[in-house]
Amino acid sequence: MNAGAVRITLLHGTSQLAQPAGNEESLPPLENTPPSPISPNQPRSGSFSGIFSVAMVARKFSRSSHDTVDKGRPNSEGSLPPISPGGSMVNQQKRPCIKSPDPSTLEDFTPKTHKEFRLDFQKAKSSRDYKRILAFYETTFSSFACLNMTFKTHKSRHPDDCGISLEYLNSVYKYINDLPQDIQKITLKGIINSLLKDLKKPRDKYDLRAYLMLLQNPLFNQPSSYVIFAHLLRQVGNLCDQEHTCLVQWFKRLPRDTFLSIVERLQRFLTIRLFPPDPAELPPIVKCPWWIPSVTKVLALFNAANSSSNPSKIPYTTLYNSSLDKVDLMKEYQLWQKSDPLVGFSFCQYPFILSIQAKRTILQKDSEQQMIMTAKRSLVATVQQRQTPNMNQLFLNLRVRRSHLVSDSLHVIANKTQELKKKLRVTFVGEPGLDMGGLTKEWFLLLLRKIFREEYGMFIYNRKSHCFWINPACTDCYQEYNLVGVLMGLAVYNSIILDIRFPPVCYRKLLSPAVVPYKAPMTKIGQCDITLDDLTTINPDLASGLKELLAYEGNVEEDMCTDFQISVPVFGSYQTVELKPNGANIPVTNENRREYVSLYLKYIIHKSVYKQFAAFYHGFHSVCASNALIMLQPQEIEMLVCGSPDLNLNALEKVTKYEGYNKNDPTVRYFWEVTKSFPLHLQKKLLLFATGSDRIPIGGMGEMTFKIIRVVASTSMLPMSHTCFNQLILPPYRSRKQLKQKLSIAISNAEGFGLE
Repeated sequence: MNAGAVRITLLHGTSQLAQPAGNEESLPPLENTPPSPISPNQPRSGSFSGIFSVAMVARKFSRSSHDTVDKGRPNSEGSLPPISPGGSMVNQQKRPCIKSPDPSTLEDFTPKTHKEFRLDFQKAKSSRDYKRILAFYETTFSSFACLNMTFKTHKSRHPDDCGISLEYLNSVYKYINDLPQDIQKITLKGIINSLLKDLKKPRDKYDLRAYLMLLQNPLFNQPSSYVIFAHLLRQVGNLCDQEHTCLVQWFKRLPRDTFLSIVERLQRFLTIRLFPPDPAELPPIVKCPWWIPSVTKVLALFNAANSSSNPSKIPYTTLYNSSLDKVDLMKEYQLWQKSDPLVGFSFCQYPFILSIQAKRTILQKDSEQQMIMTAKRSLVATVQQRQTPNMNQLFLNLRVRRSHLVSDSLHVIANKTQELKKKLRVTFVGEPGLDMGGLTKEWFLLLLRKIFREEYGMFIYNRKSHCFWINPACTDCYQEYNLVGVLMGLAVYNSIILDIRFPPVCYRKLLSPAVVPYKAPMTKIGQCDITLDDLTTINPDLASGLKELLAYEGNVEEDMCTDFQISVPVFGSYQTVELKPNGANIPVTNENRREYVSLYLKYIIHKSVYKQFAAFYHGFHSVCASNALIMLQPQEIEMLVCGSPDLNLNALEKVTKYEGYNKNDPTVRYFWEVTKSFPLHLQKKLLLFATGSDRIPIGGMGEMTFKIIRVVASTSMLPMSHTCFNQLILPPYRSRKQLKQKLSIAISNAEGFGLE
């Protein structure tokens, strides 16, 4: 999936970036730049519309503009638009690079040094005479050339460095908020003039530096300056591929705090544009529909810089915009699914900006629609065969015995592969429980406990990393691996949280590729990039040994006596495997040790478990074959499957409702005092007892529905629960000690369902 020069693969949150050249005038070349519908001779799409707070230049600015709507959907031949910044959103026609005159040759302009500026500011602050400071801001921001000349650094630097004195720039921006409003208005007026000058000419590195400097301007934190900021964002978004590549490289080298402040500024702009506190402060959105696409594609560049940095500049969740949870997500999703290139912008093209809650909503509603469609087809087929419709046809009904849980589940799922997208309903043979969600949760829990037992042999648990991994020696359980994949898919599809501890690389493999390659059956699946850090989560001891091998300073061949043949455990014995042909006769040396480590990694994570993982992969995608899945990152898949790791009873207490009690009743106070004093494993048991799952929803415990109900019964009774409805039935215990004793017994001995 190509997003042009920046090659932003938003699907997995990674970017492959072309390296910019080190010279000043030319921009880095790009390979395989896709063609654009924009002619090289056509004027830049940097048109403007709107109003501004700086009235003296408003008419001039608006005369040079006209309203256009940025189209965010590239042409796709019958397929979904790519999850990327999109053809006309970030990709632009590669323009010939025209060498601009060096700003240092400007006449009648002598830039102040950082020291001179600080001295002028101190004098102005003490004397309250800001004439020199006003002149500085007026001339410095009057053109891109003056900006470059003022803040350009002459120190030797990295080829990817932007060449700006960030210390000097930060000082200028730090003081601007404390200056009189006249100076701030003069600065904004200068920025307008800068943006208007040479609007149609190709951009060079001097222009890109100016854009980078202006994005950091704190004056754009105020909605009153948003019209100007919007046009700046539009110009940045409409740059060509190689220019975006250059900017992304510069973004990567920004200090973390600066990077974060720009992202927060962009997010604030997007939120206020979508939901303005004072609608009169901004122009009507129908008159400037390009504002939202412009800021989103600039955010896409920061996402590319962040995801291609190692480590990331900021957590990927910082790029979420929670205000998008309030928009019509299904409308955005349906808009994105249309293959018509004339259809406009959709946030689903930029999934990095959608929160996990938003993606979960899309996935759930998409799943519900698929469930309804599957149920309808089943009913229609029944009617066509002149049979009486049965309500059971609307569900995926699983009738299993506790004593034969794995075999029964395998048999039912194998016989109902066409019904996996129906709503799941579980019945345990010989038990009168009615499944309103609780039995389904217990079925998942018990089945996974059995399959993941070490004596079952399918998975290996590492006590250091606390993760399970596929047992490469288990070569006769492909149906069971497929079942585990189906279970994970059903859990996501039915919004069930599971207690599965796979390493992060497992979820990357599940999305490699994100869509099952039915038209290319020979395509290998699960082949993602891997590192020693991935092996650390599977086998920490082996990873440590390989790291020591790479760091060893002596003679590897003589001291290690290792060859390209390894020994792997197989049910208590060892089997030798050659990592490459004739590997037993190829010694590992200082020169080829990296190849040895690379082959070892690929064998452990890919090759040795390929067939088992293929069954697991196809089982998962047989249920979750949804376009919504393409928008998810591996970390988000893990969160959808496993839930949030944060167990916070204080958050649960805030959302708890009461029936027969109130929050000040002694029994309720005893309950919260006791449960908050429980160790983590007992708190999880309480959660399992009351809700049927010990996992926490994605949004945290504050998202749960939980009710404590008073029952008029003897205090000798144990607490009970309705797991289908997350309800805890609590007798009115007379003391804290009694409540703790009864509750501990109940939560430690709870399994099985019945009707009271």
